[in-house]
Amino acid sequence: MSEHRARKRFGQHFLTDTGVIDQLVRSVAPRDQDTLVEIGPGQGALTFPLLDEISHLHVVELDRDLIALLKRRVAPERLTLHQSDALRFDFRALAVAGQPIRVVGNLPYNISTPLIFHLLSQADVISDMTFMLQKEVVERLTAAPGGKDYGRLSVMVQYHCQADYLFFVPPGAFSPPPRVDSAVVRLVPHATPPWPADDPAWLARLVAQAFSQRRKAIRNSLKTLVEIADFATVGVDPGLRPDHLHVADYVALANATADRQGALSS
Repeated sequence: MSEHRARKRFGQHFLTDTGVIDQLVRSVAPRDQDTLVEIGPGQGALTFPLLDEISHLHVVELDRDLIALLKRRVAPERLTLHQSDALRFDFRALAVAGQPIRVVGNLPYNISTPLIFHLLSQADVISDMTFMLQKEVVERLTAAPGGKDYGRLSVMVQYHCQADYLFFVPPGAFSPPPRVDSAVVRLVPHATPPWPADDPAWLARLVAQAFSQRRKAIRNSLKTLVEIADFATVGVDPGLRPDHLHVADYVALANATADRQGALSS
């Protein structure tokens, strides 16, 4: 059988380092009772070690050739193949009878951020997500306020999840090697957000607006959405830049303005 060539348009970089694969499997620690879903199985570098630990796995893959390869190598009762774009896939459909799903994957770097937002929209049926991503993205996901990596992605992911940087992965762990470093992150959705937003969609809009002008003071970047008196009401310094506000600060501002968002944004 001819070797499958990585496809640039799919952002394919196949994981080949067995030590990294073993560390990733141990980080996931799959159990037979889990509904485990792998995104982008590729040639099965992670798929087969996962199947050594559990009797059944779901995979979501767009590349038809890779789907065909997996079909030839794994019995259908052990592997459920979903040929789909993960950005459009309904992960909720796999959460049967209230059983949450667990998600794992070496994510294509070119779609990692929109894919994470897609998964966050279904976080109520996900117990945890373990992903290999571009190291820069992992640093943004896990960043604390005040650093250069802290931004919209940090706030929105940390609103929904506990985010933990697990370990570094060098380019040489892949074929072909990417031009960037990688890292593994674990995202655990909160059963209840520590700081619940009255209107999560409004929170998302407010955060996006704030970081669209991240070098300005928050009173300026949010001047069309938040009145100056609101900052005093919730105890947020309006002279701070957006990257110095905690998730709780953004939620407080969103909750203080949610009931009059139409008037503020008109």
